[in-house]
Amino acid sequence: MTKNHESPSQSGRPSPSPSGTPTPSPITLRSPAELADALPYMLGFHPTDSLVMVAVHGEGGRFGGRLRVGIPLSPVEWEETARQVAECLVRGSERRGSKPDGIVVFLSQDPREGESGRQVMTRLHPLAQRLRIACGALDVPVLEALCLSAGRYWSYTCHDADCCPAEGKPLNPSGTSVMAAAATYAGLQVRGSLQEIEDRFAPLRGAPVADQEAALDRAAVALVPKILDGATREEVGVETLSVAKTLMRRLALAPPTEAGVRADDRDDALLGHDEAAAVILGLQDREIRDIAAEWMEDDEAAPALRLWRALARRCVGAYGEHAAAPLTLAGWVSWSTGDEPTARIALGLALRADSEYRFAQLLHHACNEGIDPEGLRQCLREERSRREPRRKRSAATTRPPGRRTGRRAESRRPGSRRTESRSTEGSGQ
Repeated sequence: MTKNHESPSQSGRPSPSPSGTPTPSPITLRSPAELADALPYMLGFHPTDSLVMVAVHGEGGRFGGRLRVGIPLSPVEWEETARQVAECLVRGSERRGSKPDGIVVFLSQDPREGESGRQVMTRLHPLAQRLRIACGALDVPVLEALCLSAGRYWSYTCHDADCCPAEGKPLNPSGTSVMAAAATYAGLQVRGSLQEIEDRFAPLRGAPVADQEAALDRAAVALVPKILDGATREEVGVETLSVAKTLMRRLALAPPTEAGVRADDRDDALLGHDEAAAVILGLQDREIRDIAAEWMEDDEAAPALRLWRALARRCVGAYGEHAAAPLTLAGWVSWSTGDEPTARIALGLALRADSEYRFAQLLHHACNEGIDPEGLRQCLREERSRREPRRKRSAATTRPPGRRTGRRAESRRPGSRRTESRSTEGSGQ
């Protein structure tokens, strides 16, 4: 791409329409540097270790759908990955209205130890070539392919040394471009890097891990047989939701004074190991999880998101697969409250924890397709309004605590925690 070539435009600073309603004015990106600078604003975060593809439509080069996946570690996987992502983006664009007229490709990866940015560019060149071939096979050209590494960028399609020298060119300082100014004016946020967002969902490390895993063992022994027994399953649901609401109230009464990891550390200190374990195991039941999904708006949304994020961090050791439930709930709350970048990341992590987790699959697809979450929000509101009157009636006839005629029997420790995880999830839908 030369400096005179106009690359795809992106909506930027609003301007008045004839009706008086602000409408976005297009920002024309005229160089690889401006394309690279626009990438975080298109995604909502700085991608790390990512393959990003953006569909381009029309003569003016309007940006359309976009797709991000991690760069496969093994070059053996590159050809199949290229075929799959090209087909996914093109077919998805067709379902939404029209086939792309072109695609822009970004390969963003930090150097490995002892590696330079230019060496990253050279190492990833075969992947860029496979992506161009895969898109071409679908009759969609790659208009530009950029490698971003070590604060510099390279173009795989431009051979003009003045425009794209072999040593690469430095990326613009963050927040200094026309695109950054337009995004700020429009209220668009860049929520840090992909790695920083993922780290907020990552399992705990260090001394707390052994205590949390032991608590999960105890919860599995106590709760799994009850969930599998239809007669006591509802009791587990009531207990799980009661503990979850208690934790949400505790979090709401301690609003974070800082952002990011420090706020997460404070939230972690507010949850007991046994409390967290009880909710994690309870959420493996589909019906319990679906009720918890109703806490997705108004005053419930913020503490619910903090709770699901904290519970995902508590899925340690052999319980990593259990994180699919709280990660999916975190993705749903994020999407419901307008934070689509975090939603996609959380839902992607849920599928990484359990690739067959149906609820995460459905939400991930819907979010990526640009479907309005209001339809699901309305369904959950209606279900809640139908259920809560029944709950109030049943509460009037429930025995008070401490008046039950029998004691809960001790259950043997299950032989395989992973097997229990799958059996308590039900169909995972």
